[in-house]
Amino acid sequence: MDARQQRGLVIAATARVRREGDTYIVPSQSMNGTYTVSPRRKRCSCPDFELRQKPCKHLFAIEYVMQRELFTSPTGETRVTETHAVRVTYGQDWTAYNAAATSEKEHFCRLLRDLCATVPEPEQTRGRPRLPLSVGLFAAAFKVYSTVSGRRFMTDLRAACEQGLIPHAPHYNSIFNVIESESVTPILHDLIAASAAPLREVESQFAADSTGFGTSQFFRYYSMKYQREQTKSDWVKAHAMVGTKTNVVTAVIVTDRNAADSPHFPALVQATARNFDVREVSADKGYTSHANQEACVAVGATPYIAFKQNAGPNVKAPLWTRLYHYFAFHREEFLMHYHRRSNVEATFASIKRVFGDSLRSRTPVARVNEVLLKVLCHNIRCLVHAIHELGVEASFPALCPQKAEDAPKMLPA
Repeated sequence: MDARQQRGLVIAATARVRREGDTYIVPSQSMNGTYTVSPRRKRCSCPDFELRQKPCKHLFAIEYVMQRELFTSPTGETRVTETHAVRVTYGQDWTAYNAAATSEKEHFCRLLRDLCATVPEPEQTRGRPRLPLSVGLFAAAFKVYSTVSGRRFMTDLRAACEQGLIPHAPHYNSIFNVIESESVTPILHDLIAASAAPLREVESQFAADSTGFGTSQFFRYYSMKYQREQTKSDWVKAHAMVGTKTNVVTAVIVTDRNAADSPHFPALVQATARNFDVREVSADKGYTSHANQEACVAVGATPYIAFKQNAGPNVKAPLWTRLYHYFAFHREEFLMHYHRRSNVEATFASIKRVFGDSLRSRTPVARVNEVLLKVLCHNIRCLVHAIHELGVEASFPALCPQKAEDAPKMLPA
């Protein structure tokens, strides 16, 4: 029994399936709507069936539901076949995992200190002595890692000072000033790249996608459904490239809520290729474009980007045509590589589960920096686990000063 059949069992045992004539209405496991399943035609309206053109978990669920119909046994007794959920388990080196988890905070602080120490200190020519940049970055990242407010975080920061990780504990307002500084944004992009670099020997297959982080701000829009103006909570989007083995984020771009995913794909590929040997890149059909395919090939990678249902060969684009034929006629082989894209969803889930799916910051620059700090903390967590499970050695080269205008910025709303 493969994974789709197991998930079909779970749906059949726990979900409320509704029959409408010859079709069934199956709820999505992610609670994002329903899908129409036709057991007679062996078809489903879900994206997985549209991509693979083979039985999905919803089709398997309907087969199990149909098996629960009444039947008469040879002894004349009427019975009902029952379907039970099967828990899916995966192999895990629990000794290494437990060692990493129980010492994560200690290793996190030391790795963060070493990483922040690589940031060059800007020259100060006048004025009162200011907070060292390395100390400010350490405090800002450690504050996001703690997931508490700036005032409650001061106890952890004083403990870090007593352990010799920083020379002194800055005021919480100084930490807010670091997070709200536009000049910190390009430095955080460099730190994210540097935190992922020690994993270059184990990562060569990557996946791209985007996710949203909620804010405390609201925006107005006109609802055509209700014919009136409504308000909705605002959010920002993080477009990321993720290593599919360790779930480390190699590059990230933060934009406003309306930004499309596909235009940012080439920049993510190029940023990843500076530190990694990129051999494969997976992405869903929202990234299907000539520019994205060429961006992968330009760095020596094979793009495994799904094609839309209405796509077809193009005689004017040889690369597009070749990849489309591979997608159409070698679907099984394509899906073996494309399936790694699910790791980017696991990465986003991990970041939000550990550090929260909403932002405390109120200004646009601070929101961008807070997302980048979440990603940075996630990368260091991945590095801690890789040290215990894969024997990776962590060392960070000194960062070169970078101009603010050279780093990706949040697009205007």
